[in-house]
Amino acid sequence: MKKERDSPTRESPFFSAPSFHPNSGHWRCGHFLLNYQKRPLIMGVLNVTPDSFSDGGQFFKPEKALDHALQLVSEGADIIDIGGESTRPGALSVPLEEEADRVLPVIRALAQQVSVPISIDTRKPEIARRAIAAGASILNDVSGMNADAEMLSVVAEDSNTALVVMHAKGSPQTMQEAPRYDDLIEEVHAFFQGRLSQTDALGISRDRIALDPGIGFGKTIAHNLSLIHKLPCFSEFGIPLLLGPSRKSFIGDMLDLPPSERLEGTAAALAIAVFQGARILRVHDLVEMKRVLVIAEGIRKQAPAGE
Repeated sequence: MKKERDSPTRESPFFSAPSFHPNSGHWRCGHFLLNYQKRPLIMGVLNVTPDSFSDGGQFFKPEKALDHALQLVSEGADIIDIGGESTRPGALSVPLEEEADRVLPVIRALAQQVSVPISIDTRKPEIARRAIAAGASILNDVSGMNADAEMLSVVAEDSNTALVVMHAKGSPQTMQEAPRYDDLIEEVHAFFQGRLSQTDALGISRDRIALDPGIGFGKTIAHNLSLIHKLPCFSEFGIPLLLGPSRKSFIGDMLDLPPSERLEGTAAALAIAVFQGARILRVHDLVEMKRVLVIAEGIRKQAPAGE
């Protein structure tokens, strides 16, 4: 019988903040060195799409996308994550050149105006290469490099580009069709272990990597809640954990609310995620979530009761 993976905070998850085992306490992204030990980092979301689940079409025009990115930075974003292809459940793939036309002008313009790392959210190696050349310094492939194995080579080609290793089960077209796991935590852990073996073999240093368990990507409500609760199970890798519950459907399903009304649910998920060890949080509502993270991190840093 398979034993459930032990969590360092299983007995009292809300009274003993998980310990971190960072290689350096910094995430190296191009020429940026981001300190994730001092406080959680905020990744602001910019969807340059007509059909993303939460804000599709709102920032589809390049000038509006650039203005929003600059606003996110002014509000305190540590990273801007730019995507030109919706990966909501059921979304269809976008042709390469169409995706390039959406994201590359924004990345070029933004890279000249901000002093924070730009992340490219794509599943296509060619888009990743062009985005890096345009000024992106983080590759965020939500397929976990399953859509195209060449993606790992793109990162290996550049000794500075950072990588988000995200777990996903299936493609956006199929991932929410009754996803099942024999052991969710064990499977995600094994996935991370396997990908890290590959990145190690390719010479991609671990201080360039962040791990994302992939909230909403091939997971039920229960799966998502379990991943947040058991985040400490992934701390042993010594790599920062990135989490993106912002406005996700599990929140909407639990509260029976549309994406525009999921602020409080997102806040609750982020606060608990920080306490369970998340160090990079991907958010839409920058101002409000930054406030939440300040309080959550302040509580997390306090010694357990009785000490």
